[in-house]
Amino acid sequence: MSTSLLRATPMLPAFFDDMFKPWKDMFDMNGSRTWTATVPAVNISEEKDAFKLSLAVPGMSKADFNVDVDGDTLTISAEKEEKTESKNEKISREEYNYSSFSRSFRLPEGVKKESISAVYQDGVLKLTLPKREENKNSGQAKKIEIS
Repeated sequence: MSTSLLRATPMLPAFFDDMFKPWKDMFDMNGSRTWTATVPAVNISEEKDAFKLSLAVPGMSKADFNVDVDGDTLTISAEKEEKTESKNEKISREEYNYSSFSRSFRLPEGVKKESISAVYQDGVLKLTLPKREENKNSGQAKKIEIS
């Protein structure tokens, strides 16, 4: 890998920026982004009795989420559609906002799939994936007696 000491200068961006500016301005209302694509980050921790997942997803409601287990795959998805309409006969602007995401995770062996629980509170979706009894003690040392 090399590091350049010279600043890269684009050859044609000014021409293209000027050429597409009218269309860009038309679709970019007052500098706000009209489309966003985000996938929430997830925190995963392992405790003695369970795995814990936390996703920061503010602005959603509990009904917007789907949490499914299919085989050894856990899928968390959400879909939200907002519609703001002007009731004025002379409509100058209407906005529709649609956002969705889907994240899938492969479950580790030993998760009690039938006992997975989820809670959505204060913009954070928290999942608890309990471990089976035989896996709870798998990280502890055990002395083997020799007979």
